[in-house]
Amino acid sequence: MVQRPPAGTIPDAPGSYQFKDRDGRVIYVGKARSLRSRLSNYFQNPANLAPRTARMVAAAETVEWIQVRNDVEALMLEYSLIKQHQPRFNIRLRDDKSYPFLAVTLDDEWPRPMVMRGRKRKGVRYFGPYAHAYAIRETLDLLLRTFPLRTCSENKFGHHQRLGRPCLLFHIEKCSGPCVGEVTKEEYARLTDELLDFLDGNTDDVVKRLRADMHDCAERLEFEQAARLRDRLTSVQKAIEKQQMVAERSEDLDVIGIAEDELEAAIQVFFVRKGRVVGRKGFIVDKVEEVTPGELIGTVLEGLYDDPPLGIPKTVLVPVEVEDTPLYEEWLGSLRESRVTIRVPARGGKRELQETVTRNANEEFVRHRLRRAADHNSRARALNELQEQLGLPEAPLRIECYDMSHIQGSDYVGSMVVMEDGLAKKSEYRRFKIKGVPGNDDFAAMEEVLTRRLTAYLADRRRPAGERPGKFAYPPQLLLVDGGLGQLSVAVRVLDELGLTDEIPVASLAKRFEEVYVPGQSEPVRLPRQSEALYLLQRVRDEAHRFAITYHRQLRGKRMTTSVLDGIPGLGDVRRKRLVTELGGVNAVKQAPLEDLQALPWLPDAVARAVHDKIHKVTR
Repeated sequence: MVQRPPAGTIPDAPGSYQFKDRDGRVIYVGKARSLRSRLSNYFQNPANLAPRTARMVAAAETVEWIQVRNDVEALMLEYSLIKQHQPRFNIRLRDDKSYPFLAVTLDDEWPRPMVMRGRKRKGVRYFGPYAHAYAIRETLDLLLRTFPLRTCSENKFGHHQRLGRPCLLFHIEKCSGPCVGEVTKEEYARLTDELLDFLDGNTDDVVKRLRADMHDCAERLEFEQAARLRDRLTSVQKAIEKQQMVAERSEDLDVIGIAEDELEAAIQVFFVRKGRVVGRKGFIVDKVEEVTPGELIGTVLEGLYDDPPLGIPKTVLVPVEVEDTPLYEEWLGSLRESRVTIRVPARGGKRELQETVTRNANEEFVRHRLRRAADHNSRARALNELQEQLGLPEAPLRIECYDMSHIQGSDYVGSMVVMEDGLAKKSEYRRFKIKGVPGNDDFAAMEEVLTRRLTAYLADRRRPAGERPGKFAYPPQLLLVDGGLGQLSVAVRVLDELGLTDEIPVASLAKRFEEVYVPGQSEPVRLPRQSEALYLLQRVRDEAHRFAITYHRQLRGKRMTTSVLDGIPGLGDVRRKRLVTELGGVNAVKQAPLEDLQALPWLPDAVARAVHDKIHKVTR
């Protein structure tokens, strides 16, 4: 348990403090307007502390602090330290989904709108996030009649460019045909700007222009063009209707709704721009510490505006008053470079909007709890049964399973899969390419994989205090290997050589009779055939087998699909890709005469001849 620092050593100043365990790993980060008064709250009778706080103080060995100049710096330092160390006693935001965005690739020569997920990149404008990808595609399908930008991939664009013929989208007037020169770059840039303006919420100008153009065409008796403009106007109006008007046209605001219990909370955020809801986002919060609703909102704000999907608006509506509201307003104002207001709406349309977002949070929380309840009891039973049947010191909340895959010793790989609380944690999965095992030797391969993984764990444990945890920072509470007594003996030997025998329990699961072997027993432990424990072990074993085979097939496929263009002197990855792209495929390169290869201005004659010689040597 952490000892109280000597009296007078803690400064009466703002800053961030960090509790660390016996290995120097940061387990909790906090901020304080006065470090002295805040830290003194932790050094009292544990019976008076909240249960989670008491557990944190009991697990800590030391406490350190960093003094800063003001409260805003303390807030920013706290968030950066949490992001760096990922302490296990701090509140964690879990985004269950990779939300889709409507993105426009402005860094392309001919920009294209598309659905994108994952990490953002420079040169792309993002709109959203949206709850469902199909909502983006429906909206985009309507807008393409008015803003006919290309939506095809680079390969398809290049293919039609070489053919000199546009695709079907051009003929149904959903693409302006940049691949065949049907539109100038200036006109295409104007269409792109108009689409961006429309997606930003400035819809009135587009509607007025289309309506005016339609009437002009009708007056000039150009009825076919007027009909096309009418259809485009209808499409735009349908797209506008999909964006619900919830505020004044000039208002930009984010609305946060929360539903919670003692352990978790569901967060919903609606992004309102120019008075319309243009996106939404939701995530689940693990409340690993005791927090008030106001403190929880503050944590949500820190996570939400670390990388805001649509920037920071002038107003943020929250369901309850935030702890230290002026502090958060000052922080957000410094990021936006203008004033930001955080407030609880009391009446009127803003209050109704806040209640709508909160209802969405409640509905999502109910769905989340139903998903958890569906399997939580069975997972708890499985972990308790494993502890009892295998004689483990505690329920194995973290299980790691290892498997090998190869064909006659070629493309030898190993896999490590992780189950936490009975659920697959795919972010912790690891793959190993076997390096030091000649031929077919599963025992030696298993020994290499376990040695590499556990050696990395020991190295992570010896990291200097303050460094970010590595990929193997946490040990398993049950190490499971796929196989029988032979594989088990390998695992036991590795643990013994590394001095981890007393720290990490180990077992093996044999495929034939689903028998579980543990150290010190020649006879297997036979779990009941219908038990939750056996079902859990089968799932983790099968997942390790699937993961290993997938990696093995990937390596084997990569080896077996080696191109005829590989290994040619002077033909690196960039030149090879460009050669295949310009000629239209590997087969086209094979059929190209030497004169065509040498005619490429960027390909040296010597390399062109080397390509030609190798191809004809292989194919004749």
